[in-house]
Amino acid sequence: MKIGVVVFPGSNCDHDAWYAANNNLEQQAEFIWHGSSDLGNVDAIILPGGFSYGDYLRCGAIAKFSPVMAAVKRFAAEGGPVLGICNGFQVLVEAGLLPGALVRNEGLRFVCRDVDLEIGTANSPFTHQARAGQRLRLPVAHGEGCYVADEAVLDQLEREDRIALRYIDNPNGSQRNIAGILNEGRNVMGMMPHPERAADRLMGNTDGLVILKSLVSSVAAYAAPQLSTANI
Repeated sequence: MKIGVVVFPGSNCDHDAWYAANNNLEQQAEFIWHGSSDLGNVDAIILPGGFSYGDYLRCGAIAKFSPVMAAVKRFAAEGGPVLGICNGFQVLVEAGLLPGALVRNEGLRFVCRDVDLEIGTANSPFTHQARAGQRLRLPVAHGEGCYVADEAVLDQLEREDRIALRYIDNPNGSQRNIAGILNEGRNVMGMMPHPERAADRLMGNTDGLVILKSLVSSVAAYAAPQLSTANI
């Protein structure tokens, strides 16, 4: 499969995502510049971490106007899987692809450390190889990672089983310990922790592979029936 990694001015985890896709997942990955209005022939999209457009105004507030985001929205509307990591999560929220907002961390401090999490749902393309309640340890690195939403949105996320990840040791004050959420179609996920930084044995942690491998296997499972039908 081919994974597109979107690059905004200020992205700094784009090569991490590219490396994880190519070397840890053994898939083809390619960079997609923010000015592109065409995603090419990709099977999945990753919006990586960093500081898109310097995080001016709000994190992700300028990136949502990039030409590439119109293409990402079309891709998501057609059921294509989109994973936003850290700043990518912030961009997805600003672009209206996910509800709520990400604001300054509780205590107003940048947090950079490993945190303990649990899988909130295994019913998604990004978590289906895990089990609900499974614990992961992943790194975070953000200053605006506190997830907030009104009570109606939070209740809806709970009711529809769309909280993908929860913090066990909440590093930023996120409401209901939310570390990652899904859209209504379950094909778009945003998460503040970095699975691509915990995907290689050389780094001493491969907990992030359950997220990334779930994405790959879900795309493969979706493509297999189409290929078999095309060959009849």
